[in-house]
Amino acid sequence: MYKKLIWIAMLAGVFIWSAIEPRDRPTWYLEVFPVIIGVVVLAATYHSFRLTSLLYVLILLHCIVLLVGGHYTYAEVPLFNEMKSIFGFERNNYDKIGHIMQGFVPAMIARELIIRLDIVRGRYWRDFFIICFCLALSAFYELLEWWVALVSEQAAEAFLGTQGYEWDTQSDMGYALIGAVAALILLSKLHDRQLRELLQHR
Repeated sequence: MYKKLIWIAMLAGVFIWSAIEPRDRPTWYLEVFPVIIGVVVLAATYHSFRLTSLLYVLILLHCIVLLVGGHYTYAEVPLFNEMKSIFGFERNNYDKIGHIMQGFVPAMIARELIIRLDIVRGRYWRDFFIICFCLALSAFYELLEWWVALVSEQAAEAFLGTQGYEWDTQSDMGYALIGAVAALILLSKLHDRQLRELLQHR
C-alpha cells in the first residue's frame, strides 16, 4: 500500500510542478496528454490486471521525463542546455532521452502483456515482435508530430523539437530502437522473476 502512495505522491508532485507556468502551454498539453491517458488506464486496471513492480517504476520514470519535457519544452531543458555549452553539442539533446524511454518502457509493457496474455510464444519471436511494436509506436508518434505541425503552426516548432536537425525523425526512431533492445537485454531476467512472483500470488 505504501509503495502505491509513494508512486502517486511522486507523480502528483511532478505533475503539479510541470503545470505551473510551463514555457509553452499548448506544448505542455500535447506532451502531458499521454501521461494523463496512461494514469487513467493504470487506475482502471489496477485491481483486474495489476502489473509488476518493475513496470510501475518504469512507467513513473517515463511520466517524469514527459512532464519535464512538457514544462520546459524538449529543446529548452536547462540541464541539457548546460551540457550543450560544456560539451559543445549543437542542440539540446533532452528529446533523445525521451525517445530512448519511448522504446525502453513500451518494450517492457509489451513484454508483460505478451507473456501474461500468451500472445506470442518463443523468446526470439517474442523479442522480435516487441521490437517491431516499439518501432511502430515510434513511427506513429513521429506521424502525430507531423499532423500537429500541419494543424497548429504555433505549437509545431516546440512540439517537434527538431532544432534544425534534418535527420531528427530518423534519429528519434533509432533511439527508440536502442531503448527497446536495451530494455530486453538488461531487464528480461528481473522481469521474469517478478512475473513469476506476481502470478504465484494471484
